[in-house]
Amino acid sequence: MSTVLALVIGVGVGVVVGTLGAGGGILSVPVLVYLLGQSPHEAASGSLVIVLVTALVSLPSRARHHQVRWRDGALFGLLSSAGAWAGSWLNSLVDGQVLMLLFSVLLLVVAALMARRALAERRTEAPTAPTRGRPEAPAVESEPATPEEPSSADLVDEAEDAAEVLMDIPWEAQAGATAGTTTSVPGPRGRRLLLVVLVASATGLLTGFFGVGGGFVVVPVLLLVLRCGTREAAGTSLLVMVVAALVSLAQRASDGLELDWATVLFFTLGSASGGVLGGPLSQRLRPSTLTALFALLLTAVAVFSLVGTL
Repeated sequence: MSTVLALVIGVGVGVVVGTLGAGGGILSVPVLVYLLGQSPHEAASGSLVIVLVTALVSLPSRARHHQVRWRDGALFGLLSSAGAWAGSWLNSLVDGQVLMLLFSVLLLVVAALMARRALAERRTEAPTAPTRGRPEAPAVESEPATPEEPSSADLVDEAEDAAEVLMDIPWEAQAGATAGTTTSVPGPRGRRLLLVVLVASATGLLTGFFGVGGGFVVVPVLLLVLRCGTREAAGTSLLVMVVAALVSLAQRASDGLELDWATVLFFTLGSASGGVLGGPLSQRLRPSTLTALFALLLTAVAVFSLVGTL
């Protein structure tokens, strides 16, 4: 009966993830704990399997579209290995109730970041139609147009890319961009390298400790520091998740992996099926609406987790 419930709930989570485009690991942990009755430590291990399978299934499609930077992703993944190993080790030392409290805090932080991103996306989606009843302003002399102007589709893609990048650039970097600087991240190259190492380690730590994929951390770093395109960053982050999840599971296996394989596998199967159903739904809503819905969902799950823990 528990496997059937896991399959049904997995389909629901998959529809949500397929529609909103994120949140597999973040949603699976509280679902496994509060709806499927697993312990926090067991749920974190099960979530790692779900994240690993989901990333492996999604990676070939991205690779066929040349949206995976294999060398950068493998390097980032290797740098995250130490953090993933340490996070898995720390997970076994922390009390389950404390673990869920910390996880609820993580949900609230990610929800705040997603809400901020939704606002940035909404600004880029604002219509620019002329005001009714007023004559159009006379044409003024301007610089000659370039021989080949971008299409409207190109402009939309560029606006979405700019919104996602500017959302995560620190205030100082945005001020520099306004002033006309051309570097994506301020400071010498050594500082950018140090940032990659620190963020990769932090990503691995989150993956190992909580059982989440860490894509909400990886994608902005790939955009800003390694200067990937938006689609490249999303595809390359899948490779990073695979490496971090494998290392985390290896550490847990060395200490004895506590896992309900039947529940996790049925949950994963349902989630993958639900993702296929949820994908078309995402095409009917604006990106800012999807991001805002995801932020609201994370907030609700965080509150539910806090109430259930306390």
